[in-house]
Amino acid sequence: MSYTPSSTRYDTMPYNRCGKSGILLPAVSLGLWHNFGGVDNFETGRAIIRAAFDKGVTHIDLANNYGPPPGSAEENFGSILKKDFPGYLRDELIISSKAGYNMWPGPYGDWGSRKYLIASLNQSLQRMQLDYVDIFYSHRPDPTTPLEETMMALHDIVKSGKALYAGLSNYRLPEAKQAIQILKALGTPCLIHQPKYSMFERWVEDGLVDELEANGIGCIPFSSLAQGLLTNKYLQGNIPEESRAAKAHGALQTSAITPQVLSQLNALNNLAQKRGQSLAQMALAWILKDKRITTVLIGVSSVAQLNDNLATLNNLAFTNDELTAIEKILKIG
Repeated sequence: MSYTPSSTRYDTMPYNRCGKSGILLPAVSLGLWHNFGGVDNFETGRAIIRAAFDKGVTHIDLANNYGPPPGSAEENFGSILKKDFPGYLRDELIISSKAGYNMWPGPYGDWGSRKYLIASLNQSLQRMQLDYVDIFYSHRPDPTTPLEETMMALHDIVKSGKALYAGLSNYRLPEAKQAIQILKALGTPCLIHQPKYSMFERWVEDGLVDELEANGIGCIPFSSLAQGLLTNKYLQGNIPEESRAAKAHGALQTSAITPQVLSQLNALNNLAQKRGQSLAQMALAWILKDKRITTVLIGVSSVAQLNDNLATLNNLAFTNDELTAIEKILKIG
């Protein structure tokens, strides 16, 4: 069935400036880490991407190893692009990819060498049938490759036109500060940083977001629902059959769902209900309450879940009492 994008796709989505750049990103972006690989249903993923674009989600986030198997999310996305986003529709999208985790055997398929980053991007472009990506990230710092080499690779990738902007992901404050300064000196400023950030993972608050703001860099948190933990799926302590915790390749381990965590989740859910939100919606809104956050990444397995996440945007405000209550719940135990 042919696809015609909604004519009202830009009517309701808020767009936030990415640091001090010229780029605006939707308040909610779609990540293809899970549910879009070769083990997943292609038409379900296709329907999600169509529905997201119809609601103004213009940013699609990938990496070389997304799947499983690795690379299959990019292959599937490339097929969807070709089928549903021909011509100038690609120019309405911000498409990102990354390299930094293990992708192929041997010493050149992992970490942060110039060899790996450039070869990986070339492979990603082939899989997605693209001439360029909008953002290309170093997916993690490499403890054995000089940071200058990794950043020079990002700089040269941008200069080559195979990516329009450079980004960092999973860089802690010390490495991020150095990388930001190297890129700035090279003349290819860092556009955006993608850290893991949720109610349960708070390390970015220890200086990273301040550093990004000081340098005019955007922030796009991932795993803001703690791999599905901050949803209503696990409130009763059960493991739903289709949940990430139930999948052998899922990033959420059943061992993470402890009695203490269940107590916290149920207390947070009670507060969310008082706000007229689902737990997932409140968790996403909690991330977006900080105006230094450009956009939040979501990963969904259905159009219904996508729409539930996007409904977060209907209530982003918190009272001081609500914020205090959340902090008290998170300190249980």
